[in-house]
Amino acid sequence: MQRTIFVTTALPYANGELHIGHIMEYIQADIWVRSMRMSKHTVYFIGADDAHGAPIMLKAEKEGITPEELVKRYTTNRQQYFKGFYISFDHWDTTLSKENKDLSCKFYKELKKQGLIYSKFIDQFYDPMKDMFLSDRYIRGTCPECNANDQYGDSCEKCGSVYSPMDLINPYSSLTGEKPIIKSSEHFFFKLSDPKCVNFLETWVHGKNRHGQLHLQEEVSSKIKEWLNIVDNKILIKDWDISRDAPYFGIEIPDTKDKFFYVWLDAPIGYLSSFKIYCEKNNINFDEIIKPDSNIEQIHFIGKDITYFHALFWPAMTNFAMYKVPDRLNVHGFITINNEKMSKSRGTGLSPLKYLNIGMNPEWLRYYLATKLNGTIADIDFNKKDFINRINSDLVGKFANLASRSSKFINEYFQGILYYDDNTKLSLQNEIINFIEKIKLLFENHNYSKSLREIMSFNDSANKDFDKAKPWLIAKEINFNQFLKNQLHLTCSIALAKFRAISIALSPVLPNISANIAKNVFGNKNEFIWQDAHILPYKINHFKHLINRIDEKIMEKLFDSNDTSDQKNHNDVNIINNNYITIEDVAKIDMRVAKIIDCHEIINSEKMLSFTLDIGQNKYITVFSGIKNSYDPESLIGKFTIVIVNLQPRKMRFGISEGMILAASDSNDKNDKIYLLEPHNGAYAGMKIK
Repeated sequence: MQRTIFVTTALPYANGELHIGHIMEYIQADIWVRSMRMSKHTVYFIGADDAHGAPIMLKAEKEGITPEELVKRYTTNRQQYFKGFYISFDHWDTTLSKENKDLSCKFYKELKKQGLIYSKFIDQFYDPMKDMFLSDRYIRGTCPECNANDQYGDSCEKCGSVYSPMDLINPYSSLTGEKPIIKSSEHFFFKLSDPKCVNFLETWVHGKNRHGQLHLQEEVSSKIKEWLNIVDNKILIKDWDISRDAPYFGIEIPDTKDKFFYVWLDAPIGYLSSFKIYCEKNNINFDEIIKPDSNIEQIHFIGKDITYFHALFWPAMTNFAMYKVPDRLNVHGFITINNEKMSKSRGTGLSPLKYLNIGMNPEWLRYYLATKLNGTIADIDFNKKDFINRINSDLVGKFANLASRSSKFINEYFQGILYYDDNTKLSLQNEIINFIEKIKLLFENHNYSKSLREIMSFNDSANKDFDKAKPWLIAKEINFNQFLKNQLHLTCSIALAKFRAISIALSPVLPNISANIAKNVFGNKNEFIWQDAHILPYKINHFKHLINRIDEKIMEKLFDSNDTSDQKNHNDVNIINNNYITIEDVAKIDMRVAKIIDCHEIINSEKMLSFTLDIGQNKYITVFSGIKNSYDPESLIGKFTIVIVNLQPRKMRFGISEGMILAASDSNDKNDKIYLLEPHNGAYAGMKIK
């Protein structure tokens, strides 16, 4: 069944650059959007900047510019983030638009018509030094529930409690540090305590959408039940103050003076106003598509810190203003850096722009975050070492390596034509279809981490089958045996068919790489869709380099840290050696770049590993090396190293070693750690060391 889906992400506040938390959310949403588009569903992916509120007003005032000028400074450069990380928004706007003002007023009038808006005079904090009423975020104090210090005026970051600013212990103004005084002012309220609102929310919180999915994750709905506050079988929920007093940068409430909508009223309406602008530009009937009984699905991706507004106020507002109610909230946790909160001063900040500007591949980050996201609200951690290992192992050592070594034989011996015998074709096709259907469902259910584990498991299996067949050995004999030639052809064709299936599966996560594979390797006119998995490939073009390994040095540029060079221990190295050799002696040594095709342990040997090395021109040699205590053999497969190829072969009890792999070690290292030499990116098997 073809679906029409309206997808949004939380609106970033337009008084600063986007941070890694924003990018994580956009990537999470984008992966889901791309997956659904691969099923040929119609998806409108819409975003906007939240451009109202006291923080923008005060920051602009401090800089001597208008709030509009401040907003423009930050909103005009959002596209560099989206293009940089391949985030496929259809439209991006701001809440400063006329459409947002009109819709906000329309919402208000309809809610008032429903009897859900009323006004009353309230006491609130006022900063006499600043001469203004203080919004919740500018009041700090001790939490009345858990006694945590320095908490905001509306909620506690430590225990999650929501309360009135008046409930704070020892409140003070965060603008001036002054103890605020209490003044009375008329405010407008959304009557969330009305029985019809309560009944609706009870139904919605526990409800499911038309596809059988809960509106909320179970852990989120459990929290909402706490907020609904059931006492003596009655739900006690406080009404929502939707107004702010002048001076305030926002939308003026109709038929009032110096009263403005609280930013949290018009901000989520920005989802709809941005969508409306898109619809008008594309001749789509917005009113028809967003009406309450519309078949469109409304999906929001948000952080857990704004669940209260999106799971209570927003559904109630849309329902009683006669608009489409959200079908699903996908709530996620925060992101930490090496298990610490982000902080530039502590060297735990990660700037998305810096990431791009220093030349790091955006799809590295997309892949890594996807391995962590599992559809829950648990926080995820960006670990530098884990990041490097995952990319180098999964994307380079497993994914790209499968195509690189199998395509070489297909292009060299079979002119790029793939081949499947009758016994293989049907079983291979079914295997790939079942694999893709499983991955597609996992993406749809937001379990990205499990989907990538399944993809890499499939990749591992394909690599193992390829290694088991040993095509590099078969290739040496094919000129004399047609059966072996067919076997080589079939082995490499199966590997490339599975590589294509893996590329399809990774398309939502790696859109640029997969599009490149679709077009340049398999000759597709369009990007991959899920249905492509139902057809086996029969031809490939020349395979080119797919993705680079991560150099640890580039990670040092990414993170701010104190200079610790003066704390490093520099071992004295004796560089004086009277046993000189001549240039002619050096010329006798034939050193080559070699690609590690296979590496495994040798039974009954404490130190030795067995290597199969590609040294170029379709030549393969076997080398035994005593580095077992320093490396996991599987982690070396697909890497490049340096080998002496004209060393006299040495007969060992394991077989004949046909060369020597070069490595470095420190004689003072008690652990006897050995380090393989690796060439820079761009080197290929067979290159001579000069």
